[in-house]
Amino acid sequence: MIARLSALEVFVPDGEEARRLAEQELAKSEYQAARPNWFDRLAADIVEWVSGLFRGEGTGSIAPLALTLITIAVVAALIVALIVWGRPRASRAVRRRADLLGDKDDRTAAQLRAEAERRARDGDWDAAVVLRFRALARGLIERDLLDPAPGATAQGIARDATSVFPAFHDVLHAAASSFDAVRYLNAPADEGDYRRLAAADEDLRAAAPPATARSAVVTG
Repeated sequence: MIARLSALEVFVPDGEEARRLAEQELAKSEYQAARPNWFDRLAADIVEWVSGLFRGEGTGSIAPLALTLITIAVVAALIVALIVWGRPRASRAVRRRADLLGDKDDRTAAQLRAEAERRARDGDWDAAVVLRFRALARGLIERDLLDPAPGATAQGIARDATSVFPAFHDVLHAAASSFDAVRYLNAPADEGDYRRLAAADEDLRAAAPPATARSAVVTG
């Protein structure tokens, strides 16, 4: 019986070891991604400050009318901040976990391009086309030029990207059509289809969006 209990003995770390294990666990990406951003902390501080005024902490002889005016000014400032700078965008680490074109795929644009090139070298043009359009979309997301809604289609992504790159309207529409033809219509792709899509991806990577379009993306 004693031998059996010894074999089942549970390891209980000491204080220093427990602290180290806790720090390792909290350093994981899922915990870091859930941490409040600067806007969350600012809003919480403002709410706490205003609440303190109404609780009488440090108000002194401030009249109720003054408290009301201060509250209105703070709320107005927050509204102006949202209008000018927009809602804080989710970090890339969080956004990268979202569905992409109907599938869960958290690979970076660089990883998707590398896999597309590997499939192209193997002559698997269908997979290469699908992967390269995913890379194109992921690249725009990583540059904060695109923030597609869950379930966004290839044509929807092309339309949103066109608002940032108007000169690429035809190129983006053709790229999305190639993706749809292979992915949903089972139409076989060839080397020409992939090379055109890869060229479109490279051109978009090198293109700088117009200032007006970039401003719309940031505040949208």
